[in-house]
Amino acid sequence: MKKLRIYIDTSVVGGCLDDEFKGESLKLLDMVKSGNAIFILSGLLAREIESAPKAVQDVLSGIPASNSDGIALNKEAEDLRDAYLAAGVVGMSQKNDALHVALATVARADMIVSWNFKHIVHYDKIRGFNAVNLKEGYLPIEIRSPLEVV
Repeated sequence: MKKLRIYIDTSVVGGCLDDEFKGESLKLLDMVKSGNAIFILSGLLAREIESAPKAVQDVLSGIPASNSDGIALNKEAEDLRDAYLAAGVVGMSQKNDALHVALATVARADMIVSWNFKHIVHYDKIRGFNAVNLKEGYLPIEIRSPLEVV
């Protein structure tokens, strides 16, 4: 059976150290550590956590290289992000949120997982992201919270 390829945003990494989100975030991390799923880790995620406390930076250190893929920041994802912004799916102040979704889409992730219920894991936003994906020739992407995956 094909392993799920899961793109995570920064909220999942930080969630591993937050009392409210720790349980499901750590279960998701364990799914990957045990080889039952693959994390897609982006250059944007790396950039966002580089200024975080060391404990946050260390969350992903136990992930075996065989259970993760990377995607660098790239023009294709930036163009898709710009299409989300132009369509009004999210505003300019949420451009990194849009870029996370774009990177997941371009990487052909099975899903993006996030705790961001305002700008990513939100019914209207999911519909908007996927409408733009279809218009731009991409497949729709599943957008879920860790609660729905573990």
